[in-house]
Amino acid sequence: MSDSTDVLKKALAKAHPNLLDALSKFQEIELHDVELEVDELELVLPQMVTSVAKLVEEAAAEKPSQLLQERFIAPPTKYNAQIIEVKLGATKAEGGSRDRTLTIGGETYPPFQTVSQPIKNMPVISLDVFDTKIPLAKPVKMHFSEVLEDPTAWAKLAVEKFGAEMINLHLVSIDPMVKDTPPAEASKTVENVLQAVKVPVAIGGCGDAQKDLDVFTKVAEMAKGERLLFNSVTLDMDIKKMAKAVKDNGHATIAFTPMDMNKARELNRKLFELLPREQIVIDTTTAALGYGLDYAFTTMERTRLAGLMGDPELAQPMASGTTNAWAAREAWMKMPPEWGPTELRGPIWETVTALTLLLAGVDYFMMMHPAAVKTVKDTIHNLASGKKLAPNQYDWVRLRNLGD
Repeated sequence: MSDSTDVLKKALAKAHPNLLDALSKFQEIELHDVELEVDELELVLPQMVTSVAKLVEEAAAEKPSQLLQERFIAPPTKYNAQIIEVKLGATKAEGGSRDRTLTIGGETYPPFQTVSQPIKNMPVISLDVFDTKIPLAKPVKMHFSEVLEDPTAWAKLAVEKFGAEMINLHLVSIDPMVKDTPPAEASKTVENVLQAVKVPVAIGGCGDAQKDLDVFTKVAEMAKGERLLFNSVTLDMDIKKMAKAVKDNGHATIAFTPMDMNKARELNRKLFELLPREQIVIDTTTAALGYGLDYAFTTMERTRLAGLMGDPELAQPMASGTTNAWAAREAWMKMPPEWGPTELRGPIWETVTALTLLLAGVDYFMMMHPAAVKTVKDTIHNLASGKKLAPNQYDWVRLRNLGD
């Protein structure tokens, strides 16, 4: 028996001679407002605790032979609204000259969350074409090197060789800091492309608000009835003039804003007073993998969910300038060997950017590399059909070099 125990017994006996005998009749006691000062405290645990601890150790050492089999049942979720449908392109019967039309939007549920919610309109992927020669990453340039100075031939190649379902024609040369191409000349370029291909066409500008407005107005008048998609109208543009050109000539436009839902609401609010909602597509800016893709995803996903939950200012189809993925240096620069060749790394960078934003709800993708376009398109169809991917679906991603 320790000295501290003796001291405790003597103290208790002094306080009450029969206290220890009285306490011995109980198996458990509670003490209130008692302070004990001891030098050393020893706890004696029953043998049962040791046995249980040993059993736990033995159970932890055993490895499970298989994973638990559990069926996932999606919780019932109902959204209050439907995303507006926007039609791109117009056939002869509709006043245009396209051989097909494409419709985006119309969703009543977040994309590809369950196979029980069919996709009403498949997302659309366009291939980029530029009206003048621009610096391109080698993995892209190798596919279009012969047509880089001929947008008409470039558009034909994109459709006939790479199966583009839509062309996204960028009028880069109209930039006052590049060639300052006049509206009439830019309009002629668009006309030539419209004659060369029969798929729907989108028209991009240079980013100069006034020059874009002048060119878009001229092009809209020239291509009246073709249901072009203009990329884009912005808050710093004369919105009334741009909306009038789009409305009077039967086109559609992308409403482009930074990654800010409130800015998107503000621009749409102004456009709704001037244009039918069936002529407006939202673009809240695309950032590449590793350069803010998570912010782009969050903004787009929140925008889509807000629209589905009944926000009328955000219930529009969404567009993504996925080509921005090539701005990431990892997509095109020479890197250490463990990064793999740029011929694969570049299209993978664009593919991952597109697939990420696909799950956020993007309806219209502007892309550049044929392999990335094909991979994203195949993935969309596989997800929509509910089929399992074949084991060799993405063998090209795992190749170490082009010679393998």
